[in-house]
Order: sequence, then structure tokens, then C-alpha cells
Amino acid sequence: MKQKLKIATILPYKENYTFSKAQAAAIWVCDFLKYSKHKKENYIFGNTDTKDFLSKNYINVPIKLRSKFSSTTIEYCNNFISLIKNREFDIIEIHNRPLVFTYLKNKLDKKFILYFHNDPISMKGSKSVSERISLLNTVDKIIFVSKWTQKRFFKDIDQKLLHKTDVVYPSIHKVKKILKKDKNIVFVGKLNVSKGYDIYGGAITRILDDFPKWKAFSIGDESRKRPIISHVRHKELGFLKHKKVLKFLDKSEIAVVPSRWEEPFGRTALESSSRACATIISNRGGLPETTDHCIILNKLNSDQLFIEIKNLIKNEKLRKKIQINGFKNVKHTIKLNSLLIDSIREKLVHNFSLNFIKNKLRIINLYNSGQKLNHRLYNISIGKKFTNGLIRNGHDVLEISDRDFIRQNRLFSLKSSNLKFQDYLVETFKNYNPDLLIFGHTNNIKLSTLDKIKSSNKSLIISQWNEDPVMPSLDYSKKNIKNISLYSSLVDHNFITTHPSVLNKQDKSIKNVHFFFVPVDKNIECFDVYNLNPAMDLFYAMSHGVNRATLKKGKIDDRITFLNKLTDKLQNINYDFYGFKNKEPIWGNNFYQALVNSKMGLNLSRGLPTKYYSSNRIASLIGNGLLTFIDKKTQIDDFFNRNEIVIYENIEDLSHKIKFYKKNRKIRNKIASNGKKKYFKLFNELKITKYIIDNSLGNNSSLY
Repeated sequence: MKQKLKIATILPYKENYTFSKAQAAAIWVCDFLKYSKHKKENYIFGNTDTKDFLSKNYINVPIKLRSKFSSTTIEYCNNFISLIKNREFDIIEIHNRPLVFTYLKNKLDKKFILYFHNDPISMKGSKSVSERISLLNTVDKIIFVSKWTQKRFFKDIDQKLLHKTDVVYPSIHKVKKILKKDKNIVFVGKLNVSKGYDIYGGAITRILDDFPKWKAFSIGDESRKRPIISHVRHKELGFLKHKKVLKFLDKSEIAVVPSRWEEPFGRTALESSSRACATIISNRGGLPETTDHCIILNKLNSDQLFIEIKNLIKNEKLRKKIQINGFKNVKHTIKLNSLLIDSIREKLVHNFSLNFIKNKLRIINLYNSGQKLNHRLYNISIGKKFTNGLIRNGHDVLEISDRDFIRQNRLFSLKSSNLKFQDYLVETFKNYNPDLLIFGHTNNIKLSTLDKIKSSNKSLIISQWNEDPVMPSLDYSKKNIKNISLYSSLVDHNFITTHPSVLNKQDKSIKNVHFFFVPVDKNIECFDVYNLNPAMDLFYAMSHGVNRATLKKGKIDDRITFLNKLTDKLQNINYDFYGFKNKEPIWGNNFYQALVNSKMGLNLSRGLPTKYYSSNRIASLIGNGLLTFIDKKTQIDDFFNRNEIVIYENIEDLSHKIKFYKKNRKIRNKIASNGKKKYFKLFNELKITKYIIDNSLGNNSSLY
């Protein structure tokens, strides 16, 4: 499971978070808190004078207005900000106060969830269309307590941003058994006209006259003018604590919720039905969403209510059926909806994709695909092999070629094109929602862009790979190491083609460094030269830089010096060396045609031989079945034995072995064949990409 989230929950400042006076939003928060995976790091903020808080993690936000002209909301928000200044929260959840969200959003760079427990159109901050559109554009998620409240929010608004909202219903605990029922009819709620108390009164007096064995009760209060019910078997119980209300429902046969008001949800109806009351409700607001086992009033008046109650009293079979079905099939339970809320939270912060949950990842592979160079690097492209391996391992891969994008979008300046690339990356990440980003050989991603991407999705794993040398003896390596170091603080893992100890000696700040072997790919390294009869003896190709297709005139590196000495000793050897003397470098299919026309290949990389380092030519040589010569100092014999490759110690040793294997075809081809089999067994595109994924996810796995 991912790390526990730190959540700040803000109640309306008039919402009492106590056992004695808890209201809808407070009950909601308390109920879902109990079953949340993140409850230990979830703090409730509100303004409550009494001390009998519903949970221990409550923090009181004081409000002391200095003048009558002061804004209570602003003071409440500012005091909240002061209280959390030394606390880090992943999400701030605001219940039923759009204005609080609007104010805090401008002050805090956090993820926000806004909950609506009431009709949004009736609330300050969401009454107008423009206010609601603004909320949609700035909030991370809106949660409604019913589809009705959601529908109200989107009144006169295009539903294109509906995906930024969810419906999570108020929920209850499912009771274990039906208790013995008394012949009670009960009304729970404010004793006023909007709640339909007058409708209840008009019906219940007639019911009690007709059925003398039945009693009626009203639970609730109303300080303003209200209807009066006068009957000897009707009793007003006043306001009761929530637990006492539930106990009373347990003993009652029938519950009535005849609300005229468009109820955002209607918790009383849900609780009544779950407690095995035969429940009668009006067809207003979210009430019909509370339960599927009830009677809905076709006409909202006393006569219709009288008929429905009378029918339930006289038809015991129907009454019991509704009671049992409501009890057994509770529509909204706390346990299930707690999972839903936690999932919404986690997706908001961690941005989980469905693929991640199934261990099938969405991956962005960013590298230079060589479109600019007309794909002449295809046969040696590690990035392409990674894509192939990832897909063949069952993952979904989106390729991005950074240099090609920048080049193709360059109009007036490289700078403007690079800025466009940053925007492209951010938007692509939003749309594709990857689990893993791997990138190689780029300095085109701005650190601010990478930080923005990572901050928006804390579960995103980022790994960088680099196929070039990191040896201290090579000036070219300094630039390479600098490039790796550039991103090291923001990436999770680093993969290099040199033993990690070599890099560690030069830059100890780069952590989580892993060695990877240049992969072979069954669709790229597809020749078996040992089964052919090549005309040439020895093949070697030097690039002079991937962006060049011509010789660098007058420039000599260590490899040129080495080859000059070697060729002096290769009398009677038909060598085919490119990028050497007057022979131009070759690429693409020309490279492969020359390679397969040679019996043997020299794996010589720039710089001094270094532990495990090899350019990607090692895959081209061994993978296509050429007998391959490798310097002993590379320690490649940790992976391949002398029946699979040929190790040389110096130029004299190398020249001697070239001559020997030219003459001994059978031995040469056997070693070449063994080498290819070993390479494909250990370091194919499937195994290398699995190794990279395993280590990126923190599942340390060995290379072989």
C-alpha cells in the first residue's frame, strides 16, 4: 500500500463536532474517519465550544472578531492557516463552504476536495453559474452527497468537467438483526412545514383514530412557528441524541419522511429503512436515492400519506416485506463508502492508474528516437529496445522523442521551442497518467517541469538511464556525469552501463545507481553470422558522434591510436574498419550489411577499458553471432566465459587471437554461437526491462 495521506478536514465554523449537537457534516466526517486507512493522519478543524468531541483528532479554530465589520470566514481561514503552518498536509478537505475553499486556494498550494452536503445553488460561493464554473476549474475534486446535489451544481453548466466530481452518499452501519417491533409510527426531523410535519400531522391523527392499538411519535424540535399535533396517542419527544434516535427506530414499525424541502440526501430515510422500518418518503431532492425498499408518495399531501400508512397497517405481509428488504439490502454502508473516499483521495495524490493496480504499467519512455537523423540509429537504439521489451512484458508505452519535438517546433528560437516542450510534457502527463517515466540521454527536461510533474503525482516513479561511459579518464564522461547528476535529486533510480562503483567514486551524491547490460532484441539482432560465410575477417565501426555521418578530419582519439597499432600487426587479415583512416562512418542498414559480412568483431569503446562498460556495439556484435574480442580490463568475463567470447590482454594478445580464430572456423563459430545464446538468455529486451521496472518499483532484483 502507498504511504498514508495527511489530511486536514475543515468543517463549517457553525458545525458542532460533539456527541450532543452533531449535525450532518460532522456525522459524515466522524463516520468515515473510523474506517479510513488514513485516519491517523487526518485532523478535523472546526469551531466548537464544548469538549465532548466526536473524535480525539479534533483541533479547535478560535474565532474572535475584532469588529462587526470583520469577516468571520476570513478570520476562520486565517486562523486555520496559522494552525497548520508547521504541519504538512497532502489534502485539504472543505465541507459545505465554497467561500472557504476560494479563500484558501489562493493562500495554500495544496490538493483540495470540496464537499457539498446541501443544494449548491443555495450556498454562498456557488449560487451563480460563473461561481460554479470557477470552482470546477480550480478545485481538484468535488464530492456530492447525492446525484441530485450534483445535478443541481451542473444546472446551466456544460458537463465536460463532470469527471472532476464524484458522488459519495452519507452512509450507515448495517445492524446485525431486527429487534422486536412496537406498533409505533415515527417522524424524525425539524417540526416544520418544509419537513412536511403538517402533512404528517394531518394524516397521523386520522390513523390513530382508526387504529387504536397504534401510537405515533415525533422526534425533533423547532423554535419557530410550527404545526401542532393534538392526539392522546401522539407524543413529541423533542431533540434526542443520534444513538437514541436509532434505538427508537429499532422498535418502530413505520417511519415517515414527507419532506417538502428538496433534501440533499435524507439520512433519516436511510437509517429508518436499515433499521427495518417500513419507510414512506416524498419524491423530493435526494430522498429517492437513500433506499430502494420504501414507499414513495405520488402526491405530497395528508390524504395520500394517510392511505399509504393505512395500507401498511392493514397489509402486514407487505409491511414485513418492505422492512426485511430494507434491512437486508442497505444501499449505503460506511465500510464500502470509506473505501471509495480513500480511493478518491489516493488517486488525487498518487494518481493511480488502473494499469498500476493490475501490475500492468503505463510508461513514458523519453529518448532521442533519431527522426532528425532519418532513423539511422534504429539498429543500435537502446531506447527502442526498451520500448519493445516493455510492451512485450505487457505494459503500455508512450514514446516521446525530446530532440525531435524541439526541432520540429522550432520557429524563431530554440528557447521558445524548449518552453513549448515543457508545456507539452506537463499536458501529456495529465492526459496519459503514467505510472513510470524513464528517460535517457536528455538535458531538455527542465527541473521545474520534472518537479511539477512529480508534485502533481506523488506515486509517479522516475528512472533515468544512460548508455555512455562515466569513466574519469575521458573528458566526454564529465559532461555525461554532469547530466546524470542534474536530475539525480528528482529521479528515483539511475541505470548506467558502467559498474556503479565507477560513478560513485566521482559523485557520491547520486543514489540508487544500477548497472544494466546493453540489451539485445530478437527483432533487431536477428542474424546468425556463424552460419554464414562472410568475406571479411574483422569488423569495427566508429561513430565520430551520433550527430555526424562523416569523419572528423584531423581529430584523433585513443581508439585511433589503438587501431593504428593493431592494423600494423594484422597482415593477411581482411579487416573492415569504419570511421578509421579515410573510411567514412556507416549507419542504418549499411551498418548491418557490413557487420554480417565479417566473421569477427572488435568491441572497442572510447576511453580506457572500465569495469563492465561497453557501448551498444557489444549487442550488435555478439547478438548477431560474430566472434567478439573484448579487453580483459572491462571484466565482462564476469558474465561470459571463454567459450562464449574472446578476452584479450593487450594488442599483441589481440592480434595473435585474431589470426588464430581466422584459421579455426569450427572453434570460432562455436564460441560465437555460444556467445549469442548466452547473451539472449541473460540480457534480452524482456529481462532488461523487467530488471529496470523491478528496481524502479523498489523490488531489488539481480541482473543475472
